[in-house]
Amino acid sequence: MGLLGTTTQESYYNQAQTFLGDGSTKVFAISTNSINPLPSAETDFEIFINDTSVDNANYTYSSPNITFTNSSVNLAIQESDGSPKTNLKIIVRQVAGNEQYGGYQFVSIKDMIDNFMVSYVGDDKIITKAKKSDVAFHAQRGIQELNYDTIKSFKAQEIEIPPSLNMVLPQDYVNYVKISWKDDSGIERIIYPTRNTSNPLGILQDSEYKYLFDGDGKLQSSYNSTTWDSYSGSSNFTTDSNDTKSSEYDDLHVPGKRFGITPEHAQTNGSFFIDNLKGVIYFSSDISSKIVTLKYISDGLGTDSEMVVHKFAEEAMYKYMAHAILASKSQIPEYVVNRFKKERFAEIRKAKLRLSNLKPEELTQIMRNKSKQIKH
Repeated sequence: MGLLGTTTQESYYNQAQTFLGDGSTKVFAISTNSINPLPSAETDFEIFINDTSVDNANYTYSSPNITFTNSSVNLAIQESDGSPKTNLKIIVRQVAGNEQYGGYQFVSIKDMIDNFMVSYVGDDKIITKAKKSDVAFHAQRGIQELNYDTIKSFKAQEIEIPPSLNMVLPQDYVNYVKISWKDDSGIERIIYPTRNTSNPLGILQDSEYKYLFDGDGKLQSSYNSTTWDSYSGSSNFTTDSNDTKSSEYDDLHVPGKRFGITPEHAQTNGSFFIDNLKGVIYFSSDISSKIVTLKYISDGLGTDSEMVVHKFAEEAMYKYMAHAILASKSQIPEYVVNRFKKERFAEIRKAKLRLSNLKPEELTQIMRNKSKQIKH
């Protein structure tokens, strides 16, 4: 019925907007005067009608409009079509970052800095004196370093590829983990990189092939090269559903065709290459209009709510910060620095094992497949 719980503490709300139901209105628009910035998804806010929490199955959200539906109506507070009943107060409350589901498994950078100052800095401590700004700097550097190969801060974004066949890299992008497109069944089809093309700088030339310069003497160039124009306009990527490999590789001289198949070419999912200078991913023409998912590694930096560390790696962070501070100080005995260097290494290794998320039951089930006999 959509009844999840009740609350009467209106002062508990962070940013909120209040409406009044009239029994017939189903659509309510959130104003930036009340909630700024506007929520980007349904998980960014909660709705209460007459102090009763509303299940998100009872409404849909398309910024800035909330539309109540009759999919799971709570008849105590909603009409049969989903509209909130007359004179009932509707409160749309923004969910703070620390209230997001699953947040308990992480420790914020603010808490780690405070804990470090209490545990490691002071009289009779290993670090007698340290500025909090220095600790904050090394904490951020620790988050960056641990995100690259220990914490594995994977993020993902999904977009529809436009006719330009471009995807702009995210602001916090460091490296990609996997790029794939979604088929009609929701299965991710992996796209593999191509090493046979690129988008070089296209220098403009006149009819005599001389370079063109602007009024300031700066060399002129085109945004896209003729190489990319030819690659993106090619129709050789179109494949037949019965083919086992893309017609991009149909010529006998192509590696993997005449002298044996190569896995990177034995697929029909298209290809891509990344121009790191421009911050753009370029796709082959058969990816046009497909829904593509980019899974990438982030450096873990951002707002305070985004800079968090998994509790499995919390001790590794403290050892990293302690070693970094001691190594940057003068008159610290070398054996003390080496001691924390070893402890940092040991804690990072322990964190990797913990975060590898290996489950005996799952491994056993997977390995059963390896024990099958291959019949000739």
